[in-house]
Amino acid sequence: MKTIRVVAALVERDGRYLITQRRETAVLPMLWDFPGGRVEAGETDEAALAREVAERLGARVDVGQLISFVNHPYEKYAVDLYLYECRLLSDQLHCHAVNDYAWVSSEEMESYSFTPVDEASMSKLLGEG
Repeated sequence: MKTIRVVAALVERDGRYLITQRRETAVLPMLWDFPGGRVEAGETDEAALAREVAERLGARVDVGQLISFVNHPYEKYAVDLYLYECRLLSDQLHCHAVNDYAWVSSEEMESYSFTPVDEASMSKLLGEG
């Protein structure tokens, strides 16, 4: 089974976390996830995360330490998700390659429908997985 390497940013501000909603045309449409995306061939995780956040939200990030890793099998492939602690270097966010974004507390996250791999990562972070 093919495995896709994906990186995501855990961005916290004032006790709230940045999440993004996938577009209607995306795989797993309209579900929520942590901002990020696929690592391209020859790209470091840090470079991929900086590129993905810029493409999706028009923002720059400082990529910090790896804080979580989960592997999640889907029907036709598996995803290795590496979640990095990140700091926003931009104050303005714009929905370029996402439908929406939100700042949510850890308690509010359960009211959002996340992709399965992001749900697994979030459960691990919150000590539920």
